[in-house]
Amino acid sequence: MASIGNFQDRTIYDFKSRLTGGGARSNLFECEINFPEEVIESEGKAELLLDLRFLIKAAQLPGSMTNTIPVPFRGRTLKIAGDRTFDPWTITVLNDTSFRIRDAFEKWSNYINRHDDNSGAITPAVYQRDMVVHQLSRGVVEQGAPSTSSSIPILKSYKLYGCYPSSIDPIPLSYDTTDTIEEFNVTFEVQWWEPFKYDGTTNSATPLFTDNTSPSAVTGVPGSIPLR
Repeated sequence: MASIGNFQDRTIYDFKSRLTGGGARSNLFECEINFPEEVIESEGKAELLLDLRFLIKAAQLPGSMTNTIPVPFRGRTLKIAGDRTFDPWTITVLNDTSFRIRDAFEKWSNYINRHDDNSGAITPAVYQRDMVVHQLSRGVVEQGAPSTSSSIPILKSYKLYGCYPSSIDPIPLSYDTTDTIEEFNVTFEVQWWEPFKYDGTTNSATPLFTDNTSPSAVTGVPGSIPLR
């Protein structure tokens, strides 16, 4: 009888030893959103970007797909790797009473294509911006000792290039809704993305694809996020 091992090597203790860091947590993340300079005033930019770090309640580590070229051959189909496509990237934002974040996205969308006359920015470099989403880690604390860390460790980051908002979801209103804070989704189109890993010793970001030559690859991807 074929075998892949024995029960003694497949215990809960062996499983625990393989789950590095206790597993990555989907609620530990932070996003960096950049806007065109023409959309937001420099005076309120820092406050808006800080709001986004706290009020983006959901996002994704981005995905992509390599399409398939089917080639029929005598009753069978040979599958050949085709072109890669990159999925849209969606964030969910909590809406506060200032409407500052929604206002900024609506201005950005209107900058790309005006609501009243179908004009707008036509140069991609003008209306597209790069984004970053960080997978964060729990801080390491010795048992019984307070945390002395001054930064939030990052496990992995994805830099998304050439993004722009293609969809801003409506916010439903209803007398029936209670005990709920408004939220809305914003979906971005993405040209491509690149992942970065971190060296726990030097706390520096390194592109996962070492053979790629992305422009300004490490820009905007710090080794850790300072606590505020």
